[in-house]
Amino acid sequence: MGYPRLLNQPFDRGGWSLNSSAAEENPQITGRYIVFTSDRRFSQDVYLYDMIDRRMIELPRLNSLEAIASHPSVSTDGRYITFAASRQGRSDIYLYDRSMALLRNLTSNLKTEVRNPTISADGTTIAFEANANGQWDIFVYDRSGRPVNNI
Repeated sequence: MGYPRLLNQPFDRGGWSLNSSAAEENPQITGRYIVFTSDRRFSQDVYLYDMIDRRMIELPRLNSLEAIASHPSVSTDGRYITFAASRQGRSDIYLYDRSMALLRNLTSNLKTEVRNPTISADGTTIAFEANANGQWDIFVYDRSGRPVNNI
């Protein structure tokens, strides 16, 4: 694949295409997938687009009206999605397993602000920033939410 390239995708008022009239933020491309956040349903949610099948992929039990999602990242096979979300003023890092439709809070025991997660290509590790000591440090967790090697 040569870069840059133009994805000529149709505009869809219903919100099930890659292009819509809503704000699309933080796009990340991995293999055949583009993951991004958008406010197309009047809530800041995570969306996953399959570039080969040219369609949005449903993400049951991922998005929530009471959470503001940001900075999503997807594994190369599209199975795992990680993102930051703010609920009631608290930020956390979440991991979503598409094959099980399971959403897990990875940082519920971490009592500090977190942001900007990214997942490894194979989906085994998640790196993110945390403000645990009055400065932003990089934390690395495995998929189960255990610290791997905090820098």
